[in-house]
Amino acid sequence: QVQLVESGGGLVQAGGSLRLSCAASGSIFSINRMGWYRQAPGNQRELVAAITSGGSTNYADSVKGRFTISRDNARNTVYLQMNSLKPEDTAVYYCNVGRFAGSWYFYWGQGTQVTVSL
Repeated sequence: QVQLVESGGGLVQAGGSLRLSCAASGSIFSINRMGWYRQAPGNQRELVAAITSGGSTNYADSVKGRFTISRDNARNTVYLQMNSLKPEDTAVYYCNVGRFAGSWYFYWGQGTQVTVSL
């Protein structure tokens, strides 16, 4: 099992910045993929950004150029730096970790609320 603890959400005005953190513990060996998803009311959960253990990244088109994902492998922590936030970025943000141990196993954090006001 992998436990994920998220932090860094909150309320910010449009144009502002927030940094989310997600620390993994437990069976952290063979963690390959770490990422962030978000879900706004009435919407499906969607990928925001992901990063592999080798540092390869991918982003949703809606956040490219504004958000940056990074990871600290020594601390088993993934970060999401969010700049130039827009009201449409308002959602619950979830950390997601993928671990390969013969098969793929995926784990979710509890979610952290990000609210962007006008």
